[in-house]
Amino acid sequence: MSDIQVYNLDESEIDTVLADDIDFNGILEFKDSLLIKGSFKGNIKASGELYIDENANVEARIHSDIVSLKGHVTGDIFAETRVELFASASVDGDITAPDIIMESGCRFNGSCTMKSPSEVIGEDE
Repeated sequence: MSDIQVYNLDESEIDTVLADDIDFNGILEFKDSLLIKGSFKGNIKASGELYIDENANVEARIHSDIVSLKGHVTGDIFAETRVELFASASVDGDITAPDIIMESGCRFNGSCTMKSPSEVIGEDE
């Protein structure tokens, strides 16, 4: 069995950060990397990477290239490349991605489909 690691991220490498005092409702669309440290409710559609910090709370349907979670997400996650769940992560929703990495201690309540969202028939929004 190989040893798979989820790597910590240097915040200075992120293009946009929604700070921990931000409470945002709506639709987020972006191409580069985004870090959510506060609260978000709505829909996220991105071709870049989405990082959700440990104290963040997100209620959303998420479409992104890579989703890396340390905080809480309520909603379905669709990732074209990968979903990473750190030990502090909590997901209440379904995950569709070709690659899913889960650290021991994370919480995941939902179903998992190991395919690219573009491969899943009937995945239309």
